[in-house]
Amino acid sequence: MPANVLVGLQWGDEGKGKIIDVLTEKTDIVVRFQGGGNAGHTVEIEDEKYVLHLLPSGILREKTINVVGNGLVVDLIAMNEEIKGLEKRGIDVANRLMISNRAHLSFSYHKELDGLSEKRLGDNSIGTTKKGIGPTYSDKVNRCAIRVCDLLDEEAFWKKFKTKLDASNKILVAANLNVLDYEEEKKKITPALNRIKPFIADTVAFLNKAVKDGKSILFEGAQGMWLDVDFGTYPYVTSSNTTVGGACTGTGVPPQAIDSVVGIAKAYTTRVGEGPFMTELLDESGATLRKIGHEFGATTGRPRRCGWFDAVATKYSAILNGVDKLCIMKLDVLSNLSPLKICTAYKLDGKLIDEMPLNPVDLEKVEPVYEDMPGWTEDLTEVTTYKELPENAKKYIARLEELLEIEATIISVGPRRKQTFYKK
Repeated sequence: MPANVLVGLQWGDEGKGKIIDVLTEKTDIVVRFQGGGNAGHTVEIEDEKYVLHLLPSGILREKTINVVGNGLVVDLIAMNEEIKGLEKRGIDVANRLMISNRAHLSFSYHKELDGLSEKRLGDNSIGTTKKGIGPTYSDKVNRCAIRVCDLLDEEAFWKKFKTKLDASNKILVAANLNVLDYEEEKKKITPALNRIKPFIADTVAFLNKAVKDGKSILFEGAQGMWLDVDFGTYPYVTSSNTTVGGACTGTGVPPQAIDSVVGIAKAYTTRVGEGPFMTELLDESGATLRKIGHEFGATTGRPRRCGWFDAVATKYSAILNGVDKLCIMKLDVLSNLSPLKICTAYKLDGKLIDEMPLNPVDLEKVEPVYEDMPGWTEDLTEVTTYKELPENAKKYIARLEELLEIEATIISVGPRRKQTFYKK
């Protein structure tokens, strides 16, 4: 059975949670490999809507084991609340979840330091979710973090926690901010700590045995390629590797175990937070995409910046990730927009280019070069097969396939399970 990696090809919010949910119908294990509570995967099943932040999207499938990999940073309190929320809705999390003993832990002081950093940057702020993700990964790289395995020795854990809290409070005092109280933090963390303990496991051993046993595995990333800390629009990125390589380093599964890479992209483009966005629409068209597409962050509620499909950026992303299967999401949102525009090149300082510049200053200066495509007026939300799509919608998909040099495998025309279908 295959091991597939699902990666976002844009700036996140492509609909990975929904596709994971669709693909997990015949998948044994779903593994989340990077990020933290700054992710927001929305899945709609019939009339039920689920928003997941830390838990893998396969948690909604009864027979699927879900693994929180070592590449994540875990907020104990947030994860506990997420688990309780699902259990209240009848989801049997206890028999579906494993948490890597190597994952790192995120606490209140990380959030405070995150907010302080954004405040100090002022007009140059990155636009983080202030969930403490960056400071937690900083601790990891600085080799002074607290890991999930530390929870198994509570006496040692609380000693480490107090040391880190005291050090963080000194920074907050220097910035004239309120400090965090150790006893209050302990009171909040303890119930979550006790709840999470039973899920702790050596997931590296588990996953490699699953590969050997021929289990089907789906690796789930958060955010998107252009938020990757190494390859994204730096410094306006997240703090982890959102690309396919993160699936290996974030889980302990070797590269040769990966059978295919599934890339997911909206039929247009969105971005949350600061940073360059080459095809951003600041006119009525952008507002229309935002309204019809319900483009507001699942984690923060922030309105997403919207623009036309950027084939230059998306092709670069597909090449870097070795994508061999393409999912096109939210095709229905483009109904009644005509002409549709696809960015096929950039102009930089008067010169035509078809590759992504590295320098963010250049990215801010580039002008998108558009190709017009005819639109359609039909409502796509009831379409259940590729054959039912209007001819112009098929032509639009075909042009994206041609530009990206990848065949579309899955098409989505709405948020529910039944609104997703295979092209063939």
